[in-house]
Amino acid sequence: GRIGWRFVVTPPAVQLSPTKLIEMWNELFNKEKNRQLSLFPQTEKIEVKHVGKMHPGTVFVMNKNISGPYSCAMHLSEWYCRKSILTLGDGQPWDKYKPLTKSCEIKFLTFKDHDPRDVNKVYWQSCAMMIGYVIERAFKDECVVSLVRAPEVPVIVGAFCYDIVLDKRLDEWMPTKENLRSFTKDAHALIYKDLPFETLEVDAKVALDIFQHNKYKIDFIEEKTSQNPDRIVRLYRIGDFVDVSEGLIPRFQGLSLPTYLQAHFTIWDKL
Repeated sequence: GRIGWRFVVTPPAVQLSPTKLIEMWNELFNKEKNRQLSLFPQTEKIEVKHVGKMHPGTVFVMNKNISGPYSCAMHLSEWYCRKSILTLGDGQPWDKYKPLTKSCEIKFLTFKDHDPRDVNKVYWQSCAMMIGYVIERAFKDECVVSLVRAPEVPVIVGAFCYDIVLDKRLDEWMPTKENLRSFTKDAHALIYKDLPFETLEVDAKVALDIFQHNKYKIDFIEEKTSQNPDRIVRLYRIGDFVDVSEGLIPRFQGLSLPTYLQAHFTIWDKL
């Protein structure tokens, strides 16, 4: 994909260096993940039935709160591991790497399904998270980049975005073609690592602790949990990058295609 740019100057939030933030995110993420796992000292088994077009009726005996749909895909074939994007658990969207909590029926979804809307939405959200990963690291520890959120963008727009706040030292900076090519190269390197997207549902207090140095994330978490009596926040992690899912500030925008859906280079130039 390629990265475009829209720029508005906004003062940055005070925060730790990117390196220190990454260390803190992962320490707190792992601490909460291990705490949740400790709640289930004895492994319980659940039955998961596959209802897809291929291998219908296959039943897996999996570990409750540990095994996710991807674990089931590994028992089916590499095709399911590589081509499926999202899972339906008893008819409801379920992340591939999110542990299953009860016996259920699952169905794997792909880009070539009759109705790929949920798959497309997840794809763009994943791309936005990856662009956040790349941009935050692009300036090393020299300048602070505050991530705000990956805004909801209609699928028909055909792009994904991540809103950011730049260090004031970058007020006059305008990215060159070389800068954009460098961002794209970093994004490609991340893609080829083929890292899983981990999911962790946490109490709002945990999420606020993780993002205590980012006032924009704090505002987002408080806004979302004010509408949710359970005050549960969903966190995602890819590699060592932790984010909370979902502005009129600096925005990085990108275009992308799944690796096995190809487009001629002249089409990319027009886009």
